[in-house]
Amino acid sequence: MGEFIPDYLLREQAAVGALVLFGVLRIIGAALAYERGWRIAAIEKWFVVAAVIYCIPQLFDLLAHVYGAHAAAAELEGKAAGCAIALFCAPILGHRLGLE
Repeated sequence: MGEFIPDYLLREQAAVGALVLFGVLRIIGAALAYERGWRIAAIEKWFVVAAVIYCIPQLFDLLAHVYGAHAAAAELEGKAAGCAIALFCAPILGHRLGLE
């Protein structure tokens, strides 16, 4: 009848998606900043803003549908965790690559 995806799978998929998306984009952003002479602090701020914007749809679903919003809560947790890990680890990799 009605099949559903467990919350932990939604959380893991959202986390991996955000981790890959923001990790790769952050490294590309660091490469562009290095090439054009932009300040890396500005790039970091823009990526934090982009991560918040990326999480807004699930936050809106969670606030609009308080009861029965398990999927939105799981996706929000996953996206937030993936973005945080990516934005923490990407500068380390960028530094190792000589971009920062």
